[in-house]
Amino acid sequence: MKKEDKKRLRSEDWFNPGDVKQGFIHRSWLRNQGYPDDYFRGRPVIGICNTWSELTPCNGHLRTFAEYVKRGVLEAGGVPFEFPVTSMGETLMRPTAMLFRNLASMDTEESIRANPLDGVVLLTGCDKTTPSTVMGACSVDLPTIVVPGGPMLNGKYKGERIGSGTFVWTLKDRIKNEGFTQEDQIEAEICSSRSAGHCMTMGTASTMACMVESLGLTLPGAAAIPAVDSRKKALAQLSGRRIVEMVREDLRLSKILTRKAFENAIKLNAAVGGSTNFIIHLTAIANRIGVKLDLKDFDTLGSHIPLLVNLMPSGRFLMEDFFDAGGLPVVINQLKGHLHNDAITVNGKPIGENNQRAECYNKEVIASIEQPFQEKAGIAVLYGNLCKDGAVIKPSAATEKLMTHRGKAVVFETIEDYHARVDDPGLDIDENSIMVLKGVGPVGYPGMAEVGNMDLPEKILKKGVKDMVRISDGRMSGTAYGTVVLHVSPESSIGGILGLIQTGDHIVLDVPNRKLHLEVDDAELEKRKAAWTPPAPHTNRGYVSLYTATVQQAHLGADLDFLAGKSGDTVTRDAH
Repeated sequence: MKKEDKKRLRSEDWFNPGDVKQGFIHRSWLRNQGYPDDYFRGRPVIGICNTWSELTPCNGHLRTFAEYVKRGVLEAGGVPFEFPVTSMGETLMRPTAMLFRNLASMDTEESIRANPLDGVVLLTGCDKTTPSTVMGACSVDLPTIVVPGGPMLNGKYKGERIGSGTFVWTLKDRIKNEGFTQEDQIEAEICSSRSAGHCMTMGTASTMACMVESLGLTLPGAAAIPAVDSRKKALAQLSGRRIVEMVREDLRLSKILTRKAFENAIKLNAAVGGSTNFIIHLTAIANRIGVKLDLKDFDTLGSHIPLLVNLMPSGRFLMEDFFDAGGLPVVINQLKGHLHNDAITVNGKPIGENNQRAECYNKEVIASIEQPFQEKAGIAVLYGNLCKDGAVIKPSAATEKLMTHRGKAVVFETIEDYHARVDDPGLDIDENSIMVLKGVGPVGYPGMAEVGNMDLPEKILKKGVKDMVRISDGRMSGTAYGTVVLHVSPESSIGGILGLIQTGDHIVLDVPNRKLHLEVDDAELEKRKAAWTPPAPHTNRGYVSLYTATVQQAHLGADLDFLAGKSGDTVTRDAH
């Protein structure tokens, strides 16, 4: 390429503009960090978007990871600038980290657009930090690569694998029925979080890591490498090198995130037994980049895909085992007959070519397409009078005999009502009942919390019953399991039929036929609707007020309505 044909970098509008004064201002203040003159003379400027925070334990190692990315950027001739954005972790944040996903996406978007960046590296970990940063980056549409922080090492407790997240959902049963003591609990806590990294089950964090690799946004094999494995550091450094090349090639997000990429991600999510949260996050990303994605697509494309990965909560192994067995490249190679193998990825090569030599080293962890662990996996999308705009269930984590079920509703009006009454010995409930939780959707909670997998009542657990049908407009952790219907849309707090259910009503769940039906006639529902009063707003100030006023429903990705689409990377006015 001739020098005169070289594409002008976006950062040059800051560092070498026509206005001498503006260039002086932008360069001079950065010089107090000791940067040499060639940092401002035509070298690609790379932003390292870091979701590190000591309040997000899953991302606690990303501050160090940024240094490896910087090393790679410098080796490739770029200039790295690390910057922080809002970090979120489900482990500490109240009422739910999901409430702040869209806020973090806005932070990411505006931080990228407002600064002299030519390309971006996203350092992610805990589940909401991945979709939020990708959503924000999509709205600017610069060359972008993702470096997932990686899962923790396997947990071992008294000789058994202990999955972070998944184990906690068994605590109530263990305490009531297995003599699980306070000392046992402390030891289990330590065993389940024994290294840096995010949860090591196929929970939402691991699902998100697999999602970005499936979309082509990471270097091959990135998703499963444990956080403390030296190969993760090498991946970070190589990603730093690659983003500089992507800037020179002008390989933007919109060139990678095509409809083909999204279809691949849906199918691969089914094959790994990924979280139901995947639906909401992938839909929001698609809406940002401008790809049409419908809730039904997740069923149509994914529900007939076989389950190839034997990981908790759908199986018995953990992410370290998945990595040792060959990781996501093996699944991509096994599923090649179902995928768009020509979909381009961040290394400039098609996804099929990247993974064509992947080998499986443990068939107990990763099955072949000919002998899967389950013939049909994925996520089933349900419709009916109870969920006009849809609801979802994860069959691989459910009890097969409950997939067709009719039962009496036992209704909890709020999460507080549930906690107050669920273990009341006088609660009129048995194992054939259907537990219904209202008020936990995007507007209702607010933020659509991971409370849909309600613990069963003590008196049911004492019978040895491990699962019941549960229905809500909320989400559940990707580490959880059970016959749990989620994301009921429209939600109860905005007038959805879910909000009109009364204890004693009968509900029919028919997953094979994709139906969820409340056996109450239309006239009675209209009568209840007329008497229904919407709940009072949670607050009238700040971000939460903005969120509840503008958040879309679950089937649309629960993004804020004014954030759909992208604004691009152009900033027309200077600051001085």
